[in-house]
Amino acid sequence: MHPTGPFSHLSETRAIAELNDRSREIFRQIVESYLMTGEPVGSRHLSRILPMTLSPASIRNVMADLEAAGLIFAPHTSAGRLPTETGLRFFVDAMMEIGDVTSEERSRIEAQMRAAASGHTLETALAEASALLSGVSRGAGVVVTSKSNARLRHIEFVRLDPTRALVVLVSEDGSVENRLLDLPAGLPAGALVEAGNFLNARIQGKTLGDIKREIQTRREDMERELDVLTARLVEAGLATTVGPADSRQLIVRGQANLLDDLKAAEDLERIRLLFSDLETQTDVIDLLSRAEGGEGVRIFIGSENKLFSLSGSSMIAAPFRDGSQKIVGVLGVIGPTRLNYARIVPMVDYTAKVITRILERGR
Repeated sequence: MHPTGPFSHLSETRAIAELNDRSREIFRQIVESYLMTGEPVGSRHLSRILPMTLSPASIRNVMADLEAAGLIFAPHTSAGRLPTETGLRFFVDAMMEIGDVTSEERSRIEAQMRAAASGHTLETALAEASALLSGVSRGAGVVVTSKSNARLRHIEFVRLDPTRALVVLVSEDGSVENRLLDLPAGLPAGALVEAGNFLNARIQGKTLGDIKREIQTRREDMERELDVLTARLVEAGLATTVGPADSRQLIVRGQANLLDDLKAAEDLERIRLLFSDLETQTDVIDLLSRAEGGEGVRIFIGSENKLFSLSGSSMIAAPFRDGSQKIVGVLGVIGPTRLNYARIVPMVDYTAKVITRILERGR
């Protein structure tokens, strides 16, 4: 998107605060028209759609003020105006009326998520969430989650030498993770097998988080069943298996949606750049992870984030939590800056809440 012009942030903020009702209404119409069509809006068209009677000349004067405030700009091909990124951010933060998710949509999201999670892996449910969001947004649905949220099928302790063992985790989806574990001194010979048997009797279909909570609440039972060193081995094995940031996985669905609504050659170039961004998974994961830093939905617009500085894209994202209310992932939508924010924000928010409820109830 076009840069916001040579105005300092302070002067922009002051100018925005001083907008009168007429200026706000003209600005609102320019933004809403852009979000709907992607096209610049001219004074003649505005004079026909405004709820107040104003001549094209009066509208042009207001548009000049909005341009001076850094809220709109004139693309070189048109006499009309488009919102700048500053303008979009102001609209989203201060003027947008967020829609609501209808009861029919709530039921459909709930049903789709539960069907995907039931009898399948969590990853299946998250992929379904990603596809669902891409379907309502005209963008790409994205989800990032830690592999440690996978539901487990089997765990095994394999001794490497007298002081170290390997913890081998096999998930329901067939993925395998290995972690190194330091062994307590004086560990009995059969302790590794005993610890594995103890966990495998309880692990089926549960995540690491589920198992850890169960062990903590039933510590006395474990210590009655196992000797002290073997009990310590169980706890150390579970602690070791919390993976680092590189164990995060990215699920993207619906990139093809981004090709459906191209207006010009520069749109095609923008989408090519966005596809390139999406392939750089680490950067997308880092950006999504920034949405973990607060409650509710976060909106990133264009060059506010370096990942989208070339493609001029936006992201709407919200975190989801497990049964202990720990944030375990983020889902959202990436697409052009003219996403339908008012509709997508509540859809992302509600879908994240459904995933949270599924994780809380263990499906």
